[in-house]
Amino acid sequence: MLRAIWPAFVILLALAAAPLQAQSLKPSEKATLQAAMYQHIDSMTVDGAYLQLIAKTGDVRKLAPTRAHPMIMRMGEHFVLCSEFRDAAGKDVNMDFYLARSGNQWLVFHTEIDNRGPLEKLVEAGKVKVVD
Repeated sequence: MLRAIWPAFVILLALAAAPLQAQSLKPSEKATLQAAMYQHIDSMTVDGAYLQLIAKTGDVRKLAPTRAHPMIMRMGEHFVLCSEFRDAAGKDVNMDFYLARSGNQWLVFHTEIDNRGPLEKLVEAGKVKVVD
């Protein structure tokens, strides 16, 4: 599903962000990061759902992507992007994606599902800051 729409999303994001040239990240860089997150989500979906293993119970929760948050956060040379998903019961689930550069592309190296605590602690410690 996302495979078909992410190229259009990247173009729209870049165009919408064009007036924000004074940002610490160029619009094209923001679009590239967002695209990397969407590519990751798309590569991890099974029949349209991002699967989460609940290790304590052995259950697998199916999560459907709903919308990305526009905020991008910097963690040194890495970035954190967030997206909202919905579970089968209709509950909103936040996901935080941690991205690192690999050559000329960005890859997700860690994902927190429905667990905002680690990101909040990193922000409080000053290790993660919102990109202007």
